[in-house]
Amino acid sequence: APWTFLTNHSHVLLCLVPAFFIAGAIAVFLSKDAVMKYLGPTANKVAAYGVASVSGAILAVCSCTVLPLFGGIYRRGAGLGPAIAFLYAGPAINVLAIILTAKILGLELGVARAVGAVVFALVIGGIMHGIYRQEERTRASGQKGLLLGGGTGRPIGETLLFFALQVLILILANWAPASAEDSEVWHAIFVWKWPLTALAALGLAVLLAWRWRWPWPPLAGAAGLGALLFWLIPGHPELAFTAGVMGVALAAALQPGEGEEWLAETWGFAKLILPLLLAGVLVAGFLLGRPGHEGVIPAEWVAAAVGGNGLAPNFLAALVGAFMYFATLTEVPIVQGLLGAGMGQGPALALLLAGPALSLPNMLVIRSILGTPKTVIYCSLVVVMATLTGWVFGTFYP
Repeated sequence: APWTFLTNHSHVLLCLVPAFFIAGAIAVFLSKDAVMKYLGPTANKVAAYGVASVSGAILAVCSCTVLPLFGGIYRRGAGLGPAIAFLYAGPAINVLAIILTAKILGLELGVARAVGAVVFALVIGGIMHGIYRQEERTRASGQKGLLLGGGTGRPIGETLLFFALQVLILILANWAPASAEDSEVWHAIFVWKWPLTALAALGLAVLLAWRWRWPWPPLAGAAGLGALLFWLIPGHPELAFTAGVMGVALAAALQPGEGEEWLAETWGFAKLILPLLLAGVLVAGFLLGRPGHEGVIPAEWVAAAVGGNGLAPNFLAALVGAFMYFATLTEVPIVQGLLGAGMGQGPALALLLAGPALSLPNMLVIRSILGTPKTVIYCSLVVVMATLTGWVFGTFYP
């Protein structure tokens, strides 16, 4: 739903801002040795693609939130194939979305989406690596390894905890609302999502102030202000979240060296990605609209065009899905509505495999990182594979 990105500020604040900070941290605190060991062009291929796919599944991000993370690991030395596998896997192999797909759209679609997403990540990453293998060899020969933790001698465990807390904040702050059919654990996490997010943020503040000796007044002040805002205005937890973000940013700005570098890298990713992202969302929203609100292209036209299970309906579903923007988990109700309007099972799967992983703003940002040729090949591979997979699935499940 493209306009949701603009009208719902919490998506930008709760999804993209933590992602920008994580991407900036990757560039500063994660050594090239670590990235090269598991994801580099010369790394063991089974381990590289396995790590890329699993990392994407754990994050459960949308096609836009994954971009700064992809840019961070690619610029840090990850091989093109594993980086592309991560880029696709992040939004496509979303455990929550796959479970929701099976629950709402049927077990067959849920299983097909899960299997297809894993295969897509591995195959597309492998093809991209094969096409540009000579370029990857040249790139690998120019990589210079650094010590883990940016050469600071910091224990590996502390660096991993630093990243784990940030990822936990990203996941908890964006935990989807629970429905009646969800498990008790899902309900419990949703009810306690903000206290849990606050605990993760407090853990990050303690790590920075106590173990890493960063300036503690901004962190303590942010914790106090956040608690006060959450108590006074409980209906708007994003205000407390903002206070926490500002506290970490101020502490980083006051920490010479790695703190200032972290903030600079974070701001660099924001400047690179946000303008293209917003421009792409505007165009996609104008053309395709969102659920309940028509764009220039009426939804009825789309539903009528993808009512069968031939190659043409599947290709159209994959192509339209590739240009639309789906916030995390929103693709399921959208496809549910299209299925009710007559969409075939095959095109539904094609849309689920291409839509969450791609979008017009996503393509624009990928082009700024990889260049036009690689972006065209990657997007074409996603659309073609989604088309063929949907067509085969629709043959067995019309």
